[in-house]
Amino acid sequence: MASHLLLISILMGSLVAASANFNNLAEITWGEGRGKITEGGKGLSLSLDKLSGSGFQSKNEYLFGRFDMQLKLVPGNSAGTVTTFFLSSQGEGHDEIDFEFLGNTTGEPYTVHTNVYSQGKGNKEQQFHLWFDPTAAFHTYTIVWNANRIVFLVDNIPIRVYNNHESNGIPFPKSQPMKVYCSLWNADEWATQGGRVKTDWTHAPFTAYYRNFQIDGCAVTSGASSCKSTDSAGNAKAWQNHELDAKGRNRVRWVQSRHMIYNYCADKKRFPQGYSHECKSSRF
Repeated sequence: MASHLLLISILMGSLVAASANFNNLAEITWGEGRGKITEGGKGLSLSLDKLSGSGFQSKNEYLFGRFDMQLKLVPGNSAGTVTTFFLSSQGEGHDEIDFEFLGNTTGEPYTVHTNVYSQGKGNKEQQFHLWFDPTAAFHTYTIVWNANRIVFLVDNIPIRVYNNHESNGIPFPKSQPMKVYCSLWNADEWATQGGRVKTDWTHAPFTAYYRNFQIDGCAVTSGASSCKSTDSAGNAKAWQNHELDAKGRNRVRWVQSRHMIYNYCADKKRFPQGYSHECKSSRF
C-alpha cells in the first residue's frame, strides 16, 4: 500500500493541467515585494526573511467548491516557518478550513496541520506526516467543501473527512463565503516541536512555490452565487456530492493509521470533559 500511494503521489504531483493564471485568480496582499507572480502568471513564490513574510488571496470569495493548489515547500532547515493554503471568511464568528505546513529541522518531516472553524470555533486539529518529501517536487493539495462534508486530499488521496453534524448541534461552515488565502510566515514560538526549535535566520530568505491554482466553485458577488445546485444538464458537479467510495475509505484509513501524528478526537488531556459528537460518529 505504501509504495502504491507513493506512486500515485509522484504521478499526481507531476501532472500539470492547463494552469490557471495567478494574475486572473489572485492578488498579492502583503510582503512588500516578497511575493512574486512568475512565468507570466503560471507560478507564484512567497518569501520570508527576518523582517516579514508574504501572502496572497483569491480575488473572489466562494460558497462551496473544489480548490486545488500545487506547492513545493521550503527545503532544508525550515524550522519555525509556516506555509499555508486555506479558506476563510472575515469578521467575528468566521469560518475557516486550513492546510498549514509546519517546517522542521533538516532531515525531519514537515507536519501537515488541518483544522476546521465554524462560527469562530475551531479546536478540530488533525496532523500528519507525508509519505514523500514535499520540498523535492510540486504536489497537489485539495480542499473539497460542500454542504455535507469537507475533504482534505493530497495528490487526490483523501487524508481527512469532516462531515456536517448540524443535526447534533455542531456548527458547520455553510453560510459564510470564503476566500482562498496562502502565506509564508514565521511562527517559531509554536510551529516546530512546540516552539522548542527556533527559526535559523542564517538560512533566510525562505521561499515556497505555488502553481496550478484551480478553483471549481460557486463565486459569490453581492450576495449572489454564480452556480445553482445542478448544471444546465441537470447534473450536480462532482464536488457537490463528493463522498468517499470503498477505495477512498481504505486510503484515508491507511493514511490515518500510518501517518497521522495528532487527532483532537484522541486527546483526553486537552478535552477531559469528553470529545465532540463528531468524534463518536463515522469519520467517512
